[in-house]
Amino acid sequence: MNDTLLTALALIPALVFAIVFHEVAHGFVAKLLGDPTASEQRRLSLNPLRHVDPIGTVVLPGMLALTGAPVFGWAKPVPVNKWRLRNPRFGMMAVAAAGPGSNLVLAAIGAVILGLIARTVTAPPEAALSFGLASLQFFILVNIFLALFNLLPIPPFDGSHIVEGLLPRAAAEQYNRLRPFGFLLLIVLLLIVPLLFPQLGIVQRVVLPPVEWLSGLYMQLAGAVAGR
Repeated sequence: MNDTLLTALALIPALVFAIVFHEVAHGFVAKLLGDPTASEQRRLSLNPLRHVDPIGTVVLPGMLALTGAPVFGWAKPVPVNKWRLRNPRFGMMAVAAAGPGSNLVLAAIGAVILGLIARTVTAPPEAALSFGLASLQFFILVNIFLALFNLLPIPPFDGSHIVEGLLPRAAAEQYNRLRPFGFLLLIVLLLIVPLLFPQLGIVQRVVLPPVEWLSGLYMQLAGAVAGR
């Protein structure tokens, strides 16, 4: 079995679970804050069939990861009605933060499990265990990428809802006008510009440093659990 196929087998389940959990976290927090829309539409489920967008959840992020590009993706958005929230302005910020927050928690859980496995393994791991360890490392990295990308203050990412809630109302209305163009802007900045102008090093200088820094913290957590 070649390395590309093994990478896909380790990566795709991690991507699907991380993205689905991210969306469910949005809906769960919305319900806690007064909006049961996601629950009413049976979207508070970890069943991927209720959430997966074939392109955004599997094909695009898988291709990006396999080519070494920044990994981002999406599922079918969990429905949130801000006007059913008890405090729409704060509520939308909390609902938006829940998605990236859930990914950071999942990465921490993955790091703890990785550390526990490393603590119990004394001999060089066999093939199956090596694959499992690699899958856990992918799981941690995928969740870090998803959390950081979704915190970008570019519509429609979660970070844009947080920024919108922090801005004065007049400024928030102006900022909200960027929403129809946000995804196109992201594609231009992170895919097209690096392709046309690789010397700018946008990915290497802007995207990778925070990912590597946060990955290092999670690996330190795994090492601490492993007793190393």
